[in-house]
Amino acid sequence: MPSNKLARTNDDIQFVLSRLIPQVKDPRVQQGMISVTRVETTGDLRYAKVWLSVLGLENEKEFKKGLKSAAGWLRHELGQSMSLRYTPELVFEVDHSIEYGAHINELIQSLDIPADEEDET
Repeated sequence: MPSNKLARTNDDIQFVLSRLIPQVKDPRVQQGMISVTRVETTGDLRYAKVWLSVLGLENEKEFKKGLKSAAGWLRHELGQSMSLRYTPELVFEVDHSIEYGAHINELIQSLDIPADEEDET
């Protein structure tokens, strides 16, 4: 479990990256609505794993290539806006949890379950 300082740093990185990623000009990155869902930083602040959820993702492989290409600029801008001893190297992952939740919701809605009728006696 991360310490309070590390948790605050993760939240700050998440906030800054959520503002920076829409500014990336690479068309491979701009494939839909992008949300930074979670950031986990190592204890020495050398690496940060960033989970992104994309609504309307067309090509995940190209999206990751675009992020990898823009990682240097994002890291530089992150270092400019936050005062950390080390600016972490960014590792990006696509978070499929929202899509999975929507799929489960569709399955539940498609079930043919009769409504409960309560006795009114």
